[in-house]
Amino acid sequence: MRKYIFIGSTLLVGTLLLSSLNIITNPKPDTCVVYAKTIMNIEEGTSGDIIFSDTTGDHYYINRGLERGLNLESLNTKVLNKTVTLHLAKVLGGLATSEHIAQLSIENDVIFTEFN
Repeated sequence: MRKYIFIGSTLLVGTLLLSSLNIITNPKPDTCVVYAKTIMNIEEGTSGDIIFSDTTGDHYYINRGLERGLNLESLNTKVLNKTVTLHLAKVLGGLATSEHIAQLSIENDVIFTEFN
């Protein structure tokens, strides 16, 4: 019986640790990967997120972008069919790149940023 409790506890702790490594909090430029992407579609996602799709069908999002004062109409005008620079937050202790946009810019114009 102790063996099963130990295995269950180990799995629970492991799951909690992996989950905590996947949480994005206060991203910084040096903890992001930078990509240039051409945006082909912009739409509202769940919870006020803004979803961007690129030419290859990959998707990226600004978490609660609509709640942060961004506007789909304005974004369509500024970035649709244009190449933007995305700063994407790293997760899992830097082992993977998320689809979470920490900063979105076009040329020298920063449209959205979470950097302080």
